[in-house]
Amino acid sequence: MYEPAGRHFPNPAFFWPALVAASTSEMTAWAAKQFANFAVGPVGDEVPSEPKWATPHAIALELKTVRLRDFTTEKNCPAALLCAPLALHGAAVTDLAPGHSLVAALRAAGLRRLFVTDWRSATADMGFRGIDDYLADLNVLVDEIGAPVDLIGLCQGGWMALAYAARFPAKVRKLVLAGAPIDIEAAPSALSGLAEASPLEVFREMVRLGDGCLPGRRMMKFWGPDAVDADSVRQLLQTAEPANSATSARLEELYREWYSRTIDLSGRYFLEVVEKLYKRNEIATGAFVALGRQVVLAAMTAPTFLLAASDDELVAPPQLFATERLIGTSAPNIAKALAPGRHVSLFVGKTTLNDVWPRIVRWIGGTDLGRSSRGASPRNRKRARSPLGRFDVAQCRSVYSPETRAIRRSGLRRSTQSGLSFRRRSQ
Repeated sequence: MYEPAGRHFPNPAFFWPALVAASTSEMTAWAAKQFANFAVGPVGDEVPSEPKWATPHAIALELKTVRLRDFTTEKNCPAALLCAPLALHGAAVTDLAPGHSLVAALRAAGLRRLFVTDWRSATADMGFRGIDDYLADLNVLVDEIGAPVDLIGLCQGGWMALAYAARFPAKVRKLVLAGAPIDIEAAPSALSGLAEASPLEVFREMVRLGDGCLPGRRMMKFWGPDAVDADSVRQLLQTAEPANSATSARLEELYREWYSRTIDLSGRYFLEVVEKLYKRNEIATGAFVALGRQVVLAAMTAPTFLLAASDDELVAPPQLFATERLIGTSAPNIAKALAPGRHVSLFVGKTTLNDVWPRIVRWIGGTDLGRSSRGASPRNRKRARSPLGRFDVAQCRSVYSPETRAIRRSGLRRSTQSGLSFRRRSQ
């Protein structure tokens, strides 16, 4: 998971016409190698320090690929597992700082038995590990905790959580997906446009340059700026602290520390995500296979909560909200909300943590049913499924013009104003 500074799109050189237009495999491979070296340059040998976590906790289990962090305060409670993103930044984003900790917000709202997946940076001997390997390790964590669990998937951890819930339905009691790319074709975004417009050979060359892994620092240079400006940090954190205050300066420092500390990814995992999820859209189309079995989302019936950010430049809200029509969960058991802010604000934004996540915890506990469609007439269910009262037709309207579809095919993203509006594609 990463957040470009400001509102810029990925490095324009990424769409180098000569590379995209390469017609033969040899030419494409040669152009990809030249471009990858030009775009990212060498990667230093610096070893990042261990990330800081704001909330005291224990390590419940440690595997080669992941640590299971235990934030439990009471053992005789239903267990919740935060499936953090396995992307370019670490899971410490879930516990960034006091007042900006999703872990603390969930515990304060009532989740007393809480765990977090802390995916580890890939080493040279882990390049062969693919999606199946990480799903298998997620299954080990769930067994260690004790199924069934309430599974909360964040960003790239969201599609993994959904695939897991569909593959092992008896092990997931309730499912929460926040800022997760599920149906890539539902709407354009900067990230999906980046993947679509780029030949797979570019990504393969990056893995070759990393000796079988994808170095996080290399990919960050490829994606965009190495730093985040102060205004962007304040927007992401949704902080009201004075800009020149010591508290604000400390928060900016903590965020920049997290942002600058990248992790390396298994090359096989990275290439499978690009090809299967972003280029082929396999989860949404029903072609995705997890641990030897086809993932049939229509057979996944766990109560599900969908949370998107209104101004998310990485995962367009329709890419997540399309889940509603893909899964087999009945309408009264699906809730959704559109929170103000950008992608990372879903996990560190003070407003979102204070206003949105406590409501989700009440939904998990079954005490916030007034607006989740229970007892609602079919006519009113669409609005009833918005626990925050923010996801409705009036606010989320418009956008699939021929011009928008043409832009999406070109691999670019339609510029949006604050307060993104959309509607689901017709079925």
